[in-house]
Amino acid sequence: MKTNTKAHLGLLGTNLFFAINLSAIKYFTGHNYAGPYGLNVIRVAVSVLLFWLLFLINPAKKRIQKKDMGRFVLCALTALAINQMLFMKGLSYTWSIHASLLLLITPIMITFIAGWILKEKITRFKLIGLLLGITGAVILIGSHQNSGIGNDVFMGDILVILSTISYTFYLILVKPLMHTYDSMAVMRWVFTLGLIMILPLGWNELVKTSWPVFGFFDYVLLFIIVVPGTFLAYIFNVYGIKILGASIAGTYIYSQPVFAVIIAMIFLKEQLEPYKIIAAVLIFCGVYFANRPQSTDHSPQ
Repeated sequence: MKTNTKAHLGLLGTNLFFAINLSAIKYFTGHNYAGPYGLNVIRVAVSVLLFWLLFLINPAKKRIQKKDMGRFVLCALTALAINQMLFMKGLSYTWSIHASLLLLITPIMITFIAGWILKEKITRFKLIGLLLGITGAVILIGSHQNSGIGNDVFMGDILVILSTISYTFYLILVKPLMHTYDSMAVMRWVFTLGLIMILPLGWNELVKTSWPVFGFFDYVLLFIIVVPGTFLAYIFNVYGIKILGASIAGTYIYSQPVFAVIIAMIFLKEQLEPYKIIAAVLIFCGVYFANRPQSTDHSPQ
């Protein structure tokens, strides 16, 4: 199989795994088998173990320099301690279809936060994209008439949006580290430092996990969340970016809501109401305009 084909399949697999995660995590938290923070500790802890096992098999040639440790700490804070904890809590409140669509706001947030921090050009099309994305998000947040396992849809949606903002800062912060160190080394340290941060927050929920009620299906689902849904998904995503580039890899994010909607409708019996379709169209268009190539945008600065 050609390298490019493997990369495409890897990126497709990444978004499929992430989509499965949405319904699988919702299943555990919705049935009170595990709390969102405790479940996050499990997936991060196992991923850390697997990352260090990979290191033992293939040690990194370049050691982490002390001057970069501060940035690693910030990456762990934004990627795991804030992003993942807010996302897991938000998902436990809202519906997985909502969460999958709101995650699409990430590319829009990257465009505007990068423009603010890195002084990149904010064009007319990017502003249109932001407006469309916000409109789609508002429609989702303001509509609570759907069915599924949800306790506080409004609060859940807000937490998911806040998690995407935190993840956006992580993507900007981690970029220089990815240029300096091996990508596996970066993720290994981000996950390790992140585990240290989230362990105190998730410990109480972790020890209260209802292990005695777990059946074979539950353990299989937990394995899917932890190994393919977290560990392999991150590796495949980095591999795809390395081979195909960030732009092509970014287009695969469009497939994630499609997978997530189908899985949620079958697995959690969630419904695809008209307002979700309208919101999805607006957010998809927002992502397109926000990431439209500058060469086709002739608007003034």
